[in-house]
Amino acid sequence: NFKKESENMYSSIYTESTEMYNELIEWRRELHKIPELGLELPQTVSFVGKKLTEFGIPFETKVNGNCVIGYVGSGDRCLLLRADMDGLPMREESHLSFASPNGNMHACGHDIHTTALLGAAKILKKHEKELKGKIKLLFQPGEETFGGAQAVMSEGVLENPKVDSAFATHVASVIPVGTIAYGTLTAASIWGFKITITGKGTHGAMPQNGVDPINVGVHIYQALQELIARECAPDKEVTLTIGQFSSGTVGNIIPETAVLQGTLRTFNSEIKQYLITRINEIVKNISSAFHAESKIDTLTDTPVLCCDEKRNQEIVKALESMNPEFNIVSGLHITASDDFAIFANKIPSSYFVIGAKEDSDTIYAHHNPKVCFNEQVLPIETAAYACVAMDWE
Repeated sequence: NFKKESENMYSSIYTESTEMYNELIEWRRELHKIPELGLELPQTVSFVGKKLTEFGIPFETKVNGNCVIGYVGSGDRCLLLRADMDGLPMREESHLSFASPNGNMHACGHDIHTTALLGAAKILKKHEKELKGKIKLLFQPGEETFGGAQAVMSEGVLENPKVDSAFATHVASVIPVGTIAYGTLTAASIWGFKITITGKGTHGAMPQNGVDPINVGVHIYQALQELIARECAPDKEVTLTIGQFSSGTVGNIIPETAVLQGTLRTFNSEIKQYLITRINEIVKNISSAFHAESKIDTLTDTPVLCCDEKRNQEIVKALESMNPEFNIVSGLHITASDDFAIFANKIPSSYFVIGAKEDSDTIYAHHNPKVCFNEQVLPIETAAYACVAMDWE
């Protein structure tokens, strides 16, 4: 009987979330128009705070007012539900009627995550007396820059009350709606770095009088790619990407400096440390060979996202009870990264990816200016957050 009651409750949660579909779409489209970056999200925070106030949910802000934490339920044990809120510094080319006009873009679906957690908050408030513990609703800034989780943790998000477990979701533009994926060794670690090369500026007609940092940067770039190709075994799942190479202002001046920014992603800490050492050696030696100076700054250092198998299985059972038609698959293992790993490194956590593939012949991956997400994912992700909270004890 208890099992039957639980199944009925979970299916009821899914029904409630589908009944909110139009409301969820409205919220998502409002958020999609106002993407903000990093740890500065005043408009987004204002929207979230307004909705939580409407729902009668108490909340506080952290990170200089750019993070929102709502509270539902009561008890000695506490579950953290996390949704990231920040966008990316890229101009949207989706041609949606609600596309962002401000030069930034929600190209990773964080507007959907924020909407889904708001929807779950509304449902959970309605069922507050049925909750078996306290739920922290974390609306987090700065995931794209990998600084948000650390910022909120340093301000005590896992304390007062102490958090016993955490759960997060992420939509996927390349996975069909109705498919939900999970795993244990879920996402790669990420070391983000900035290489600054200092040469000597000069007239473009007299290169012999200067030290060209662009030339140095090109040699460093090539050497870093060869580092992966020749010093990493093909089966070690290592990705090194230089996503920014900037230098100079006009075509007839050799500039003073050049900057390369990139990321190193791995699943193995020994390989990671070896490669960081080699990157430092390569940058130093190539710069010296061309009479330039250089330095490397660490921008982020986030661990592998390891999820708790016991929690995963508990969540899978709850989601299957919510809707048996979901295609729930194990083995999620991606070279992308998420700073939710900061929480998962401290407490038992789960991270589920939810399909949001459009019904189209042309599908774009995340971080593409043309990427679109199927809004049918909204009630599914909303129900997932709510179901995990209702199942928590």
